[in-house]
Amino acid sequence: MKQVEMMTPEQALVLRDFLLPAIEGEYTATRRVLAAVPDDRDGYRPDPKSRTARELAWHIVWTEVKFFEDIARHSFGGPEPEPVDPTRGTAGLLAYYDEHFRRALELVKGMSAEELAAPIDFLGIANLPAVSYLLWLNNHSVHHRGQLSSYLRAAGSRVPAIYGPSADEPWSAAEASAGA
Repeated sequence: MKQVEMMTPEQALVLRDFLLPAIEGEYTATRRVLAAVPDDRDGYRPDPKSRTARELAWHIVWTEVKFFEDIARHSFGGPEPEPVDPTRGTAGLLAYYDEHFRRALELVKGMSAEELAAPIDFLGIANLPAVSYLLWLNNHSVHHRGQLSSYLRAAGSRVPAIYGPSADEPWSAAEASAGA
């Protein structure tokens, strides 16, 4: 089992307060990619082994919320099946994401320094301070958002600018100078 040196509660607070604004920024980028999934082509998949665009979009949304909840609950339960997507269409998915992401984010914002520094077992794979799993949440989301963004043009949609301009959304000089 992977083990790291424990961190102090003060270090855990610094890490949380550093990571959460970055994760909130990623949320904005992820939301733009989710919004670009066309309802009439959300069944697109680049390969039979791949998830559909809709399945991948739901996976991103559900997993982000679950990670926040598990960190705040201080327990990663056993591998549970991903629930069926309860939303309808891209607008429904975005409404769910907006509501549940913010609620779950607040759970982690409300954790004490001691809770953030206390280790959590992750299915026997790792036993890290709770705050460390915010990195896992972020990396998982960025990974799958990259997959989903690669589906968009083939599914007949536009690819939004994420970390820089895309062929579909070039940055204006004003946006570039503002660090958008």
